[in-house]
Amino acid sequence: MLTEALARHRRLAVIAAVVLLTCLYFLLRPAVAHAQTDGETAFVLNTFAFLIWGVLVMWMAAGFTMLEAGAVRTKNASMICLKNIGLYSIAGLAYFFVGYNIMYVDVSPDRLYGLIGSFNLLYGPSGDELALLDGDEGAAAAVIDSGYSVMSDWFFQMVFVATTASIISGALAERVKMWSFFLFILILTALVYPIVGAWTWGGGWLADMGFQDFAGSTIVHSTGGWAALAGIIILGPRLGKFRKDGSVKASPPSNVLLVSLGVFILWLGWFGFNGGSQLALGSAADAVSIGHILVNTNLAAAAGVMAALIVSRPILGRMDLFAGLNGALAGLVSITAGPDITQHLWAVIIGAVGGVICTIGLKLLEKVKLDDVVGAIPAHLFCGVWGTLAVAIAAGGNIGVQAIGVVAIGLFVFIVSIVLWKVIDVVLTVRVPAQVERLGQDTAELGLEAYPEFVLMPEEYDDEDDD
Repeated sequence: MLTEALARHRRLAVIAAVVLLTCLYFLLRPAVAHAQTDGETAFVLNTFAFLIWGVLVMWMAAGFTMLEAGAVRTKNASMICLKNIGLYSIAGLAYFFVGYNIMYVDVSPDRLYGLIGSFNLLYGPSGDELALLDGDEGAAAAVIDSGYSVMSDWFFQMVFVATTASIISGALAERVKMWSFFLFILILTALVYPIVGAWTWGGGWLADMGFQDFAGSTIVHSTGGWAALAGIIILGPRLGKFRKDGSVKASPPSNVLLVSLGVFILWLGWFGFNGGSQLALGSAADAVSIGHILVNTNLAAAAGVMAALIVSRPILGRMDLFAGLNGALAGLVSITAGPDITQHLWAVIIGAVGGVICTIGLKLLEKVKLDDVVGAIPAHLFCGVWGTLAVAIAAGGNIGVQAIGVVAIGLFVFIVSIVLWKVIDVVLTVRVPAQVERLGQDTAELGLEAYPEFVLMPEEYDDEDDD
């Protein structure tokens, strides 16, 4: 009996041990699995964030197209569409072949004084990523340790350079030759913008000084604004814009609905522009920060609209819808340098000041006889400068370093751009003939009118515009 009892207790003990171990296994398995997959989860979230934010920024190209197509006269709307899809395509190719390497590869203050990266051609996934795609599971750990997919980062950075190029299109609309414009965009996106990016986001000399520009008030928007300013100086104003008696010919948007739609698309895309610049979504801190960034972005845009509308009557002599729409962009550009601030009231203040600056800028350009069709220079250049300096007020930046960055980037981009525009003008000419401008680029150059059911009425011009 004793033997049987011992055997029975032994069996019970074994069963109890098996049950206990099984329970422990199922209790501990989630923790073990979490420890094993936590890095991979962060990798997936970061990569997904780059891609989805990048898609939102790409959608801004549609916003610029709608805004510009509605702002120009109907006889030039088709050309606007062609230029915008063309510049986006050129930007993507130029940044793939040359631009990204110049901006990010081998950039260091110890190498060439932090001025420029590598001139290697093409850019592609890492060796570990290629090995993983070929079925080598041993490469997974190295891929995960990188934090995100290589090409997802490239894609997110590429759509930013396309945004810079889009800024220029609207300012020069209705009188710039298509191929001359495309040539300028090619050089801008392959060389000029990547060099500015190397100085800053790439880890070059300005980054080493402590220059702050979270999502690109200066790096993206002022760069586009300086290039546009150089372009309109070389191009000159549209025929009849500034009359001989000193008055300014009004040129309201031809399609207010399209302009408004374009602004809303840009506003939506800006959430990806600023939110994605967190460059991570693998932790609770990242998620909280992105929440702050999106709220600040929205507040600044809203404040820009209201401030622009309030000051439009005393500055422009009327309650101006176009000023209000540009005020939204002004607020967005202004907050872009420091959208990660935690005090949301500062976002309202920064955006409101941007709206006022933009409205004053619209009037200032008319005073100095510079013809910016869509108000790109006040919204992107003037407010880009303001937003970059505002980082020293609200986001802990050093005002001296911020000013050095604004001046250095401004001088570089403007000087290179005005020389480039002049060279293109000498070699190819940058402006369409007067007859083409009068008839409209849609009919004269494309043979495709955006509004074929409309009857084109001839416009009156001063005699001095006939030559």
